[in-house]
Amino acid sequence: MNNAVNTSPASSRGAVEKALEVLATLAGPGGPHRLADLAQACDLPKPTAHRMLQTFTEAGYAVGAGSGRYTVGPRLLGLSAAALTSTRPLRPVLADLQRRSGHTVHYAIRHADRAVYVEKLEPDQAYRLNTRPGGEVPLYCTAVGRAILSRLPEAEVDEVLTAPLAARTAKTLTDPAAIRQELTTVDSAGYVVDDEQFEAHVRCLGAPVLDAEGAVVGAVSVSGLTFTLQPSSFDVLGPLVAEAANRLSAVLAGTTLRAVDAR
Repeated sequence: MNNAVNTSPASSRGAVEKALEVLATLAGPGGPHRLADLAQACDLPKPTAHRMLQTFTEAGYAVGAGSGRYTVGPRLLGLSAAALTSTRPLRPVLADLQRRSGHTVHYAIRHADRAVYVEKLEPDQAYRLNTRPGGEVPLYCTAVGRAILSRLPEAEVDEVLTAPLAARTAKTLTDPAAIRQELTTVDSAGYVVDDEQFEAHVRCLGAPVLDAEGAVVGAVSVSGLTFTLQPSSFDVLGPLVAEAANRLSAVLAGTTLRAVDAR
């Protein structure tokens, strides 16, 4: 089980941060989770993790599943459902993009230097991409992440790109100048491409979604395995993604659609 929120030493984290990390890990895949696994994943002593889980259980945010295991409780599920209603108006646009593209569609929002998937729509196919709502990916080497970066204030881009940037694959760009150059494709084409830079054998095309003031609030993408999403399809899929981002921005802003250059 991986650390769900951060890799900071336990001693440097406050009580609230530790509690949030336990909740995030509890809601992660593979549950119900054993107490020992939760404590290890969150870098906490077992007694500390146990006290937190007992408090969460009493408050309805966790439920004991027997044999020292825990899963999410009804109040946490209720909060998740309430939060997801904010993306409900976006789903028709996302579903239309999935239908027209034939590929997996993601909608993501930013958290610090990462993008968090909040929606995922998949086609009816034999394979599934290893992504899920709630999953996090880096901004610097993913299509949704770079789409968000392309519309962030310069100071925030600097902050993301000055951090150590790991090479996820043989194709990952880690030079900030090269990444900045990639971001400019949003200006010229309306979308950005991740060609196996985050995960080998996976390609993605993403575009930024803006609010009424023109600030970036998220990104939409289409993703597929390299044998199904060929570079020859970028000229068709890219404008579809850019158009969907335009439509999503209009939904969020409550305005009419802006023109997208589909050349």
